[in-house]
Amino acid sequence: MRKIRVSSTLTVYYDGQFWVGTFERIECGKLSACRVVFGAEPAAEEIQELVCEQWNNLRFTEAIGFDEPVKVASNPKRRQREAARELKQRGPSTKAQQALSEEWEAIGLQRKTEAREKREQEKQERFEQRQEKRKQKHRGH
Repeated sequence: MRKIRVSSTLTVYYDGQFWVGTFERIECGKLSACRVVFGAEPAAEEIQELVCEQWNNLRFTEAIGFDEPVKVASNPKRRQREAARELKQRGPSTKAQQALSEEWEAIGLQRKTEAREKREQEKQERFEQRQEKRKQKHRGH
């Protein structure tokens, strides 16, 4: 039987304007991320509600490869020091930032192509309207 490891991390930080939460999900060696803007400083209840009730509504990025370091069983004091060190570290991991930026770039490119297609379609429709109007004028002669 094959084991599937799933690990999720939520990092809440203040980015200078808003309180932001970055979810990082590592599943089967692939990392995906999601960014949630809270606005005001979130209460513990608000975060718990988000995790428990809104988890399925979160839009995670496409999964990217992630080399997870192998954890060796260590003594409890070392694990406590490592946890304190991670708490001091501000912001999400660089891999999560990379995944989010790739997703934003993909969305931006998609938006540009859709806008270009819409513009071309409108241009074609205006051209056809002008042609039809010219035909109507010619018929009246």
